[in-house]
Amino acid sequence: MVKDIVQKIVSLCKRRGFVFPSSEIYGGIGGFYDFGPLGVELKNNIKRSWWKFMIHERENVVGLDSSVVMNSMVWQASGHTENFTDPLSECKSCHKRFRADHLVEDIRNSGKMNEYGLSDNDLDDIAKVITKIKCPECGGELTPPRQFNLMFKTYIGPVEDDATRTYLRPETAQGIFINYKNILDTQRVKIPFGIGQIGKAFRNEITPGNFIFRTREFEQMELEYFVKPGNDDEIFHKWVEERMKWYTKILGIKKERLRIRPHKKEELAHYAKSCVDIEYLFPWGWGEIEGIANRQDFDLSQHQRFSGIDLRYFDEKENKYYIPYVIEPSCGVERVMFALLCDGFNEIEGGRTKTTKPAERSEIVLKINRNLAPIQVAILPLVRNKEEITKKAREVYQMLRSHFVCQYDESGSIGRRYRRQDEIGTAFCLTIDFESLEQDDLTCRDRDTMEQVRVKIGDLIEFLKNKFNK
Repeated sequence: MVKDIVQKIVSLCKRRGFVFPSSEIYGGIGGFYDFGPLGVELKNNIKRSWWKFMIHERENVVGLDSSVVMNSMVWQASGHTENFTDPLSECKSCHKRFRADHLVEDIRNSGKMNEYGLSDNDLDDIAKVITKIKCPECGGELTPPRQFNLMFKTYIGPVEDDATRTYLRPETAQGIFINYKNILDTQRVKIPFGIGQIGKAFRNEITPGNFIFRTREFEQMELEYFVKPGNDDEIFHKWVEERMKWYTKILGIKKERLRIRPHKKEELAHYAKSCVDIEYLFPWGWGEIEGIANRQDFDLSQHQRFSGIDLRYFDEKENKYYIPYVIEPSCGVERVMFALLCDGFNEIEGGRTKTTKPAERSEIVLKINRNLAPIQVAILPLVRNKEEITKKAREVYQMLRSHFVCQYDESGSIGRRYRRQDEIGTAFCLTIDFESLEQDDLTCRDRDTMEQVRVKIGDLIEFLKNKFNK
């Protein structure tokens, strides 16, 4: 059942132009995806929403766009060269490779620990548990876990040696930390303040999977919020509240499908004082869509030590220097997008209109927040063989396209076009019919309620703006 739901969403994304497997004509490449015309619109809408909520609406937050490739010393200072690893186990028979911690987590979620002779405490010892697990593919014996570094190597210049080696960034955060002093010197910011960034990151995942949930190339939306030590706990909890507000109030994700999961002490990263995950209930279970961490002063202290540059902050009120603590809310664009697709996916058996043919036993309606919809407004001439109607529809399309993301569609019956727009989440369908020629109005159909109202074409822009501003 779970696999069936995910497959239907994957099929919808491919069929309607949201997501394509990368390099598909050559057989694809694992863990990489291309985003089609509707997918890139949805991603851009998510990013614009995040940027507005996190940066434009806050007086003490500024933006940044740092380089994907940085000096290799950045990754030594941050600890990624040594610590950015996952436990890898390989099957001795079929040689498939797995993340050992994911195999252990599968046992935890399955409720079958007794079958393996394990207790909750045993699950913290990955090496011990792996000895009792068989390969999920062929049932073979698994090797003891070893640490595998997730960073993609690259080289600068024509010679490939240790001196020219660096990495594609596995996170956007370090680009913010190494620009912290530049922001202080140029923007007149005072503690507390934040630096936000949206950008590509790359991780050589051992087992990418669950569609766009775990990929090797993805976009992060990250904020590094610099605070005075001692105020960090209070501000950390405030950011958890703010981020939940974005998911529920701004994106409109159902509250019952979200939860906050604090990290156990043994889960915390080496730099973290505390951390929580915001998780979404995907068809296969709970999955992280955002992490909020108290990184303390680890990153700035490390970069100060490795670079020799003074990164302390001078507090004029207290007349003293200190290295700020950092609160980091970080989420992946693709995971948020997948959560929105799952949250809005509705399959209605038997259809919801009289135009549904018996052969079409169900209809899909993508009920995502109308302000995030990849197509906001569809303009549909009732028939395409009546020149006066298509001409009027084209005029409406030209009038609206500078105000909204619009699509003109005249192919197929009006019922089929409604269903096609419902599938991609179009918020409103505007139908120009014979009555439109007489009264200079049209029918506006709401995706969610299916309510249809007549609207004068001259009032249309204001009418729709009021709908999207709600």
